[in-house]
Amino acid sequence: MVPGNLSHVATFILIGVSKNSDHQVPLFFIFLAIYGVTVTGNVGIITLTCLDSKLQTPMYFFLRHLAIINLGNSTVIAPQMLVNFLLENKTISYYGCATQLGSFLVFIIAETFMLAIMAYDRYVAICNPLLYMVVVSRKICRLFIVLTYTYSFSTSIVVTSCVFSLSYCSSNVINHFYCDTVPLFALSCSDIYIPETIIFISAATNLFFSMTIVLLSYFHIILAILRIRSAEGRKKAFSTCASHMVAVTIFYGTLLFMYLQPGSNHSLDTDKMTSVFYTLVIPMLNPMIYSLRNKDVKHALKRVFTNPCQTLKKHVIS
Repeated sequence: MVPGNLSHVATFILIGVSKNSDHQVPLFFIFLAIYGVTVTGNVGIITLTCLDSKLQTPMYFFLRHLAIINLGNSTVIAPQMLVNFLLENKTISYYGCATQLGSFLVFIIAETFMLAIMAYDRYVAICNPLLYMVVVSRKICRLFIVLTYTYSFSTSIVVTSCVFSLSYCSSNVINHFYCDTVPLFALSCSDIYIPETIIFISAATNLFFSMTIVLLSYFHIILAILRIRSAEGRKKAFSTCASHMVAVTIFYGTLLFMYLQPGSNHSLDTDKMTSVFYTLVIPMLNPMIYSLRNKDVKHALKRVFTNPCQTLKKHVIS
């Protein structure tokens, strides 16, 4: 590619998960299956929490939005990725690349704070059950959702603008399966210090505040559970947050593994493998985690299939 300013770049080339041509068709079917399960599971969660009258609580309201976020995150990445497995010319337009990065950031940041909100919800439910419907009222639920999406969208605009304000003059080949900040920085011939610093501060701030909320919430939850005298009471209290604890551990564990690696071990190939997990695998796992370990969801699913008319709710939290 001829050196020039970013404004002259019409397309980028995505290397994908693997450069080996023999792997493309098998990988296509593997990731098609993953995406199919993701869509089915998250649409199922969204449908159940909308239709079933017994799932009209703040916890399932937040779970519905987590499913929307997981579905959006996966859909931003998977279709383009699947098409590229079958094409020799794995290109994405300049505006398509910017849109993909911006959309991905909206959903990944929203998921970070949605998990924190869900942890706070469980803290209130277990530690202050008598005040639960006051502290986590419909109005507060809506406010949390609006703030989450507004902040995610605003941060995404800032970060995407930083990345696409750079000049690219050595190559337009992205060593990744989607447009992400690190592989794009690797292509730039501009000084990336300021954009990289802004993005690092943003990511660190998001992780710090969201993880602080999660850790403080679960610290108080564990203390409250330990104060319960009966084993049955402790088991019941723990079961209400077990699924969320699993989801939080997987999600934050993956992000920390990616961002806390020593510089000597950090590579774009490692980033790709980690990215596969939090962009495609986690959105597939979350519906399973919340349905297989949740009696309310399993009973709601059973009611939908046995008597769908009775599951229609009278009021919706929206």
